[in-house]
Amino acid sequence: MSIEKPVLGGPMSLADEGMFFVGGKMITSRYPSAPDTGVPEPGDFMVNQMFVHYRIPAKREHKLPLVLVHGSGLTGVAYETTPDGREGWATYFTRLGFAVYVIDHPGRGRSGFDPTAINQAKLGAGDLSGLPSGVPRTTLEGLWLTYRLGPKYPEPYPGSQYPVEAMAAISAQGVPQAEFLLAGAAFGTTPPALAALLDKIGPAIVMVHSQSGPFADILVGLRPDLVKGVINIEGNHLTIPTDVQITAYQNVPDLELFGDNVIGNPVSTGQARYEVRKAVTEKINAAGGNARIVHLPDLGIRGNTHMLMQDKNNLRIADYVIEWIKENVE
Repeated sequence: MSIEKPVLGGPMSLADEGMFFVGGKMITSRYPSAPDTGVPEPGDFMVNQMFVHYRIPAKREHKLPLVLVHGSGLTGVAYETTPDGREGWATYFTRLGFAVYVIDHPGRGRSGFDPTAINQAKLGAGDLSGLPSGVPRTTLEGLWLTYRLGPKYPEPYPGSQYPVEAMAAISAQGVPQAEFLLAGAAFGTTPPALAALLDKIGPAIVMVHSQSGPFADILVGLRPDLVKGVINIEGNHLTIPTDVQITAYQNVPDLELFGDNVIGNPVSTGQARYEVRKAVTEKINAAGGNARIVHLPDLGIRGNTHMLMQDKNNLRIADYVIEWIKENVE
C-alpha cells in the first residue's frame, strides 16, 4: 500500500476538531430539479449557509482564534495545503497554538448553492432574471496571470516561489463561483455569514485574501467589537470602504500584505490593487487606527505570488504574520 508523504511540519495535538454551518435561510423553490418529463415538485432547502472547519489545539498559545477566508475561484482548501503537498497555514497556525476556523464562502465548495435558476432555464420556464451571465471557472492560463506566476503562460517570473510544477493540483483546488446564483452573490452573503460566525465563537482575528479582502471592511463595520485584527492579503480594490467602516477600524489593527511583481504590473492583482489598499491604510491611520501595508520584497522576502499561503516560503510569511499579531493585537 502506498502512503502519501506527511504534510505537517511536526506533531499537532488537538483538543477538538469539527465542522458546522452558520447563517443561511430556508427557501421554497419551484425548481429544485429539472426532470426530463413532467413538472418538478416544489420544495424547501437551505441557501446562504457557510461551511466552517475548525481545529482547536490542545495547548492554546494565543487567546484569539484565526478565521481564514479564501479568495475567488477557491475554497478553504487554499489554506489547508499547498499544491505540491507541503503544510498549509490552517494546520501550521494550529500547531503553533491558534484555534483556527477555515470557511467556504456561501455558494462555494461545501457551502452549496441554489440551482433554481439553472433548472428553470433548462425547462424553459419563463422569467430567467435569477440566472447569472455565467458560472465562472478559472483556467490555468487565467490564473497564471492573475496569481502573478509569470508574465505569460507558462513562463514563470525569475525566482518565483510558487510550485509551478504542481499546476494540475492548483487547478484541482478550483471550483465554480456558484455564489452568483445566490441573491447578493458573495458580497451579500459572506460578510453576514462571517458576522454570524463571530457571534458564535466570539472575538477573533480575521484573515482575508483577494476577492474576500473587502469582506473584512464590511465585517469590521458590522462587528467592530468582535474583529480584533485583520490580515488582508492582496485584497481586491474594486470596493472602497465607507467612512463608517474606516471609523470602525480605529480599534482594529490591520496588516495588508503584498508579494512580488506588483509595482508596475497592470494585471488585476498588480499595482492598482496595491495603490488602493495603500490609500485605505492611510485613511485608517488618519482616523486614529493602526494599519500597515507591507510589500514583502522590501523586507527581503522575495519571489512571492498572489498566493502567499501556497508559495514555497509560505511558513516564513506565516511567522511574520504571527509576530505582527503578537506586537499589534495580543
